[in-house]
Amino acid sequence: MIETAGIWGHGIAAILFGLLAIWQFANREAQSGKTILAIAFLLTAIWAGLAAAFGPGSIAASLGETARNLGFLTFMFVLLRRGLGEDRRPFVGLIYVALFAVALMQILTNGMLSLLPDSAAVQAFAAESTVILDLCFTIGALLLVHALYSAATPETRWGIRLTMIAIAAMWVYDLNLYTFAWLTGRPPVELLAVRGALMIGLVPTFLLAARRNTDSKLKLSRKVTFRSLSLLAIGGYFLAMFVATRIIDMVAGNSAALVQVALVFLFSAGAIILLPSKRVRGWLRVKVAKHLFEHRYDYRAEWIRFNHTLARPGSGADPLDARVVQALGEITEAQGGLLLIPQDDNSLRPGARWNWDDFESAEPTEDGALGDWLGTSGHIVELDPLRRGEHGDPEAIATLVPHWMLDEADAWALAPLIHRDRLAGAVLLKRPKVDRTLDWEDLDLLRIAGRQAASYLAEARSQDALAEARRFDEFNRRFAFILHDIKNLVSQLSLVARNAERHADNPEFRADMVATLQDSVGKMNDLLARLAPKDRARSEAPRPLGLRKMAEQIAGQKGQAHPIRIVGGPECHAMADPVRLETALTHLVQNAIDASPAETPIWLVVGGDDDEAWIAIEDNGAGMDKDFVREKLFQPFNSSKTGGFGIGAFEARSLVLEMGGRIDVDSRKGEGTRFTITLPAATADAETDREIA
Repeated sequence: MIETAGIWGHGIAAILFGLLAIWQFANREAQSGKTILAIAFLLTAIWAGLAAAFGPGSIAASLGETARNLGFLTFMFVLLRRGLGEDRRPFVGLIYVALFAVALMQILTNGMLSLLPDSAAVQAFAAESTVILDLCFTIGALLLVHALYSAATPETRWGIRLTMIAIAAMWVYDLNLYTFAWLTGRPPVELLAVRGALMIGLVPTFLLAARRNTDSKLKLSRKVTFRSLSLLAIGGYFLAMFVATRIIDMVAGNSAALVQVALVFLFSAGAIILLPSKRVRGWLRVKVAKHLFEHRYDYRAEWIRFNHTLARPGSGADPLDARVVQALGEITEAQGGLLLIPQDDNSLRPGARWNWDDFESAEPTEDGALGDWLGTSGHIVELDPLRRGEHGDPEAIATLVPHWMLDEADAWALAPLIHRDRLAGAVLLKRPKVDRTLDWEDLDLLRIAGRQAASYLAEARSQDALAEARRFDEFNRRFAFILHDIKNLVSQLSLVARNAERHADNPEFRADMVATLQDSVGKMNDLLARLAPKDRARSEAPRPLGLRKMAEQIAGQKGQAHPIRIVGGPECHAMADPVRLETALTHLVQNAIDASPAETPIWLVVGGDDDEAWIAIEDNGAGMDKDFVREKLFQPFNSSKTGGFGIGAFEARSLVLEMGGRIDVDSRKGEGTRFTITLPAATADAETDREIA
């Protein structure tokens, strides 16, 4: 069985290295170093083919092995001639001279084996001499690999790293093989046969190494590297399984089959449990990036992914705010994120989320201190050091971060989005699966990506403002048309007034004048209706106002079109302007009517305490989702109704804010909506003044 495995392993290795040599020769940009490497691949294919044809321990295979070693030795010598430091060249050159001499002695010894007398003693001496020469060569070759790599300049070291790893692995195996042969005094048949499988495992590494430019510093695709390492790991897994089962077969005796089944089950269960785990995969990525690459990130791939996420087209794509959070989160493999949006006073309110819907404790910051500091410094805040009390300036950082952010264990880092030295937002990142500390590379990339994301947000907000201005311009044009119609009516009425002085006694003229006036009045009423909302010039300063009385007035106006119910105790008085409050209530009640079925009543709920009074409008209509309420409800020209302009809720909130109040919204899709207008309660002194007046 082991002989069959050796034949197949070396045969497959011969084919793979032959294809690798052909691919390397076909490379039009091949340089001298890569051409020599292609020759080394070809010699390796010849050696593997001889081992498969005549046996791994045959004289032909030994001569092919020496030729293979000389091929790689020549390749390393070419590397020595350029891109290396000058201080260690003499020492490295001496190693080359010694190794070429040993290789020549190997060729002579292997060539003389067939000519020596067929004597056991002579053959044993020749075989021992061959093993010693092989040991000397592998030791010297490994010493050369170390010396060559350590002598290389940093620019060249990147290009030769994988090649040196693969060559070193090949010769380390040979070192163990010939050490075993020298100590036991017999040919290591098993190790010779398995060497073909080792060479197959080195093919992906040589393939990746051949793609690197040994003359200049080129970056290799990390995706290809990770996939190649995965293939190597799979190959190593099956090789370990094979070796383990063979050892068990030799040691366990009659219980070998049972132990082998248990081992296979254990390894398979471990693979099934560990490999699908995001935490395990994340840990492997961190370790591989840390130990195999010069930088943590493949900047080209990260930048392409970042911009693709931000500029993702299509109607089914997430809103830009959510894509900004996702783009920054994917850079550090964060599990989710939350966008904090600056307000006029630079306070931050929670906005769009990505994979963090269970974070319910996020609240607006009380003031703009954190936003001012982030916009001025551009500093990325790591929250774990703040939780441990490890911060340099407590007044600048620790006291500014809100408690809800520190209390959330998954909150990991806060990255500001700076656009033209102003804060466009901040992204709170959720802790990744594999927890780690942000290093300088993370911070630099987050700063650059944050500025790019901020430019996207600023551009989107400018586009929204421009679109809003265009909509207002459209309304202004409509108003211009209305004014033009009014001008025509005024001209018509002026003509009637002038003719009345001359024809007032004519009955036909009087009848025609009445018809004209009636027609003009009808047209002006239509124009006035088109000019809604109502004129704010009639607004008054806030004064004590009965909310229940106002609710009854609105119910009387709208009750004929839709059933309205009033709920509440005694009369509650609030400081309000009757015109503004009536306009706001009219808008909200009309919205509730539009959203409700025809016979389902609207509820007006009145209440209050010593500090505040409120009136709520409740319906059981279509309702709105949280995203619409948070992002679009109070924005003009955004409406959940078909054909709506989205002006009513916007104007209602503006009117209530002018009176020093607020509007709160509680809505659930498919269940209904509750708008609550809260106003300052009227004081006893204000009530007295009202009664005296």
